[in-house]
Amino acid sequence: MTLAPAGRRTAAAVLAAALLVPLAACGSDDTKKDTGGSPASGSASGAPAANLTVLAAASLTDVFKEAGAVYEKSHPGTKLTFSFAGSQELVAQVSQGSPADVLVTADTKSMDKVRADTGTPAIIAKNRLVIATGEGNPHKVDDLKDLADTKLKVVLAAPEVPAGKYSKQILDKQKIAVKPVSQEPNVRAVLSKVELGEADAGLVYRTDAESAKDKVDAVEIPDDQNAVAQYPAATLKESKNAEAATAFVAWLSSPEGQKILQDAGFQKP
Repeated sequence: MTLAPAGRRTAAAVLAAALLVPLAACGSDDTKKDTGGSPASGSASGAPAANLTVLAAASLTDVFKEAGAVYEKSHPGTKLTFSFAGSQELVAQVSQGSPADVLVTADTKSMDKVRADTGTPAIIAKNRLVIATGEGNPHKVDDLKDLADTKLKVVLAAPEVPAGKYSKQILDKQKIAVKPVSQEPNVRAVLSKVELGEADAGLVYRTDAESAKDKVDAVEIPDDQNAVAQYPAATLKESKNAEAATAFVAWLSSPEGQKILQDAGFQKP
């Protein structure tokens, strides 16, 4: 049977509509593949999107900036804001109720002071001290005993700062009396003094010296004379982004997070 022109147009329209149904279904599947099937409010990893404030020890400044960029890339919608300071300052901020989501200190004692305000801490890294000197070690500092030379301008972290506590611990153990020209509020301030030539030597973490290796030299301290710094990380109970904060703390212990920390010179927890 031969269809009239009007009949042929009607049949063509029905056929075209039938073909569009499976095509639309295919398009929906492709969209899910492209986006990973994740809702717009979350990240590709399944962690919820959030703006997180992380209070972190000053010695983590460089590595956390790098880690933060990696984390944000793999967790679309999540924004990390870091506040770096001496651990004693961070603890004071938490005690005073400053809004934040995660706390990472450079020693367990500082974290213990705010245990009522945090979740269970996890050690994410370790560190050791070195003697930082000017580039080329112009004053020929070879070991801890050289820091007792009164002609040498030595700068240390203040006693209430973890780096200051570790410094006092190792100097007392070796019965070395050092009279610092200044005591700084965090270890990065000690490093800065040496970088600028305002001090001849200072005790800093190995990772700090590594971050400024084009400006300072690092004199190694033997393990039996050294101290081991531990870095605990914990979520804060007052966080308004508890799930996202927990995900970030867990990521710091993941293979990806650990590689970034160890590439920066931090030791395995």
